[in-house]
Amino acid sequence: MKQPSKAAKPATTASRPSVGLPAKDLAQVHAIAATANRRAASKRKALLFTGTSATAAAEAMAKELRRDLYRVDLSAVVSKYIGESEKNLERLFARAEAKDAVLLIDEADALLGKRTEVKDAHDRYANLAIDYLLRRIEQYAGLVVLASRPKLALSMTLQRRFSVYDFPPP
Repeated sequence: MKQPSKAAKPATTASRPSVGLPAKDLAQVHAIAATANRRAASKRKALLFTGTSATAAAEAMAKELRRDLYRVDLSAVVSKYIGESEKNLERLFARAEAKDAVLLIDEADALLGKRTEVKDAHDRYANLAIDYLLRRIEQYAGLVVLASRPKLALSMTLQRRFSVYDFPPP
């Protein structure tokens, strides 16, 4: 099992060069960042950025808010052992919360796709891990950004949990 310290790699925004986004996308990021403090008290505090510039938009968001950006490597967090994924996620969120960092969960479409029909115990625990992640995102005091491919089809349940913003190709 990989250690959770490698699961979220802090990418300090102060040392990063300017993020290369078109002016229209930077204006959208600026508008979203302006509502970040109100968003923390909202039920829809998680952001879902879709499109080819979604990751760059998340980096620009962290820079705009002057916060560290923690990129979550899901392959290092998810474990084949029952209960380990939840423990890794808990450590990850606690560490990010202590730093008041923006969490970036890249390639979120792998998580947010349709949940599998329960055919055996593995399917049941995979669905439980996703449920745990969604609950933990809602409890997180900071900002969580999920980045995914364009035109991700979300269930109505997920649409209610996230504020969705599209960042199409330039």
